Amino acid sequence: MKLVIHSKNIEITDAIRDYVHQKIEKAASHYQNITHEVDVHLSVARNPRINPRQAAEVTIYANGSVIRAEESSENLYASIDLVSDKIARRLRKYKERRQEKKTHAQETIEGVVQEAVVTDLIGDRTPELPEEVVRCKYFAMPPMTMAEALEHLQLVGHDFYMFHNVDTGEINVIYERNHGGYGVIQPRHTNNGHTNGKNGKTSNGEVGMPEKSFHK
Repeated sequence: MKLVIHSKNIEITDAIRDYVHQKIEKAASHYQNITHEVDVHLSVARNPRINPRQAAEVTIYANGSVIRAEESSENLYASIDLVSDKIARRLRKYKERRQEKKTHAQETIEGVVQEAVVTDLIGDRTPELPEEVVRCKYFAMPPMTMAEALEHLQLVGHDFYMFHNVDTGEINVIYERNHGGYGVIQPRHTNNGHTNGKNGKTSNGEVGMPEKSFHK
């Protein structure tokens, strides 16, 4: 297992390096056969208004999946302890799901609901873009089902996950809804009649972007 430590606003001493190896390797000790690479990011916020200030983030690449956890506290060693426990739980859940897939040929998601389309997301506000792009991320996007995308969303611990829908060939976004369940953003028809997706018009005749909610 390859383990790489990155740092921001902090010097990685031998003591910190040894502690990271000890805790992370212990957390992943039962998953060596599926864990290929581990990235650890340690950082200390310079802004005194940010509290807690010392953060530890772990990203594990396992058989094409990304498993991520992040924790912060006032002590870097405590943050490492917390993130090690969290990544161990997510690794265990990931392995359990892999075993379930071996016994169940296809996983299903129940409760697909067609909801009302929101046509005006801006209202009377003036649209503004950030002055500059501060970070770009690149990642592989192999085709997958919505069920697989939902699993990836839960593993990385983000609010949303972009994926290549294997059933439609489109780029979709699955996200966690504020009121529970999950939604999917899909491409829609354009006004000139061309389409970049399989979705049609809304019930009131307007071109819209449907939202699907998933409840488990």
